[in-house]
Amino acid sequence: MNAGLLATMFGSGGRWSGPCTLIVNADASVEAVGNDSIIQGGQKSYAPRLITGRVVVDAVRLLPEQAALVAVRKHVVRQSTGEDRVEFTMLVVNMDHVVGVEFRDLRTLSELGIRPPDLEK
Repeated sequence: MNAGLLATMFGSGGRWSGPCTLIVNADASVEAVGNDSIIQGGQKSYAPRLITGRVVVDAVRLLPEQAALVAVRKHVVRQSTGEDRVEFTMLVVNMDHVVGVEFRDLRTLSELGIRPPDLEK
């Protein structure tokens, strides 16, 4: 992906952006399609895994001097005691391997100087 476009979307001044989905040209993410379970006799049944280049992240920061994106994802794991444990995953991605970025809303359009489409009609 073009370095200038990434700088426009994420800023080159060291600010965090997000959330978004980074689409990279590698099998970078493994997601469970369903729930793993334990069936009769203690036998484990594993849900299928989807291996993809789509990496869902909560925050992204561009490091233009290193030609990299630093992405952080927050995981909340519910313990058997009912408490939640918060874990973080950090991913460093070479900018040359980013083929797309998907956002959950249209706010980034304004950073690109584009008016959002009028979809209310």
